[in-house]
Amino acid sequence: MNFHVLTLFPDMIVNGLNHSIIGRAIDNKILQINTINIRDYADNKHMKVDDYPYGGGAGLVMQARPVCAAYDDLVSTLQKKPRVVYMTPVGYTFTQEMAQEFAKEEELVILCGHYEGIDERALERIVTDYVSIGDYVLTGGELPAMIMIDVIARLLPGVLHNGESAQTESFENDLLEYPQYTRPEVFEGVSVPKVLLSGHHANVDEWRLKQSIERTKKYRPDLYNKYMERRG
Repeated sequence: MNFHVLTLFPDMIVNGLNHSIIGRAIDNKILQINTINIRDYADNKHMKVDDYPYGGGAGLVMQARPVCAAYDDLVSTLQKKPRVVYMTPVGYTFTQEMAQEFAKEEELVILCGHYEGIDERALERIVTDYVSIGDYVLTGGELPAMIMIDVIARLLPGVLHNGESAQTESFENDLLEYPQYTRPEVFEGVSVPKVLLSGHHANVDEWRLKQSIERTKKYRPDLYNKYMERRG
């Protein structure tokens, strides 16, 4: 899968993702991160890509021309119009289900805004999906873009060493993940639950499901209700 990130800060994206599991996936060519510097498409000698908003107000707005020029250049290279995700507080909240949908794309473009956002005319022309990572405001779309790439990448075949990992983590089947334990068996007087030491896989699975349900009911009643509704 190829991620194409339209941004004013390409180094931020590359440096943030070139580590750990995602970094290994890039090295193994399971996925590719292509950063496109919007500033390279400015049409002035000072490489200026923003201006004051019409109607007044604080801050600056990214201009439509360089954003669209960067997109058009990418479309010319790909020879098709890819799906374009714009990271914005006005978008739909990013979910695991949404990540699974995006993971089906061969090419996915992520547009990162900055300052007070991007000229609406550019968004209307190129954006297909408006996505938010939560109800708060950040200085730019780069951190949300990295979060989204990380989540989607984990769903791609070969990214995780254990093929079952992505299917047993939190939010799969609308449940939070069960508690995890490792050595030592006893830590500060607290023992690992006996069932996990039994070697009885059916009992372990049953315990884990029960713990997931109880944990979801306690911490995320909204997900718990969704899980119960789905069960009928």
